[in-house]
Amino acid sequence: MNPVFRKVQASVAQQALLLNKALTPCRAAPSIQHPVWCTHSVNERQYKGMPTHGIGRWKYLLPKQAPRKKKDKHQMKRIMSATDTAYGTLNVNVSGYDMTVVEHYSQYIHNFCNRLGIKVADSYALPRKSTEVMLMQEQGTKTYVDAVLKTHHRVVQLSTLNAALCPVFMDVLLKNQPEGVQLSVTEHTEADFQARFKARPELEGLIAQMNQ
Repeated sequence: MNPVFRKVQASVAQQALLLNKALTPCRAAPSIQHPVWCTHSVNERQYKGMPTHGIGRWKYLLPKQAPRKKKDKHQMKRIMSATDTAYGTLNVNVSGYDMTVVEHYSQYIHNFCNRLGIKVADSYALPRKSTEVMLMQEQGTKTYVDAVLKTHHRVVQLSTLNAALCPVFMDVLLKNQPEGVQLSVTEHTEADFQARFKARPELEGLIAQMNQ
């Protein structure tokens, strides 16, 4: 065998032996990246004797506040009185048989008031009214229902209206009034507020009996 080749083979064997000796302590040492903590189950609770409820809660540390009173939604607003230069609280009443036309016209009045700077206190709908049209038979005295007319009401309530602006305001509303729609402007009263709610005679009778 060639002596040069023998020297190379001997040097390679020595390097391999040195490398194995260097890796032996690394294999015997425990790994730092993957330590072995315990053999218990991961889901097992380690603090059975210590309760954990209430941890992370902080609202009980705040002082107790009194409960807020619910506002009465059906409370009547204060009626503004008229002055020398302005009207008081007014109701712009819109009524008609076509609900779509009545609703659109009331929206037009509301938007028009916003453009003129007129303060709108409220905008609501009144209960629908039904009118039966009765006809009498040609031969006889009995009557029968020929049609039922349903009247829809919308109200735009104005808190105040300047007297100088009133003629222009009414002129624009009358010129843009649709066909079949009735328009009227009246002063707001307590009876107008009560007309927003349907009467319940049975409930009122029971309340009267309880108060006796």
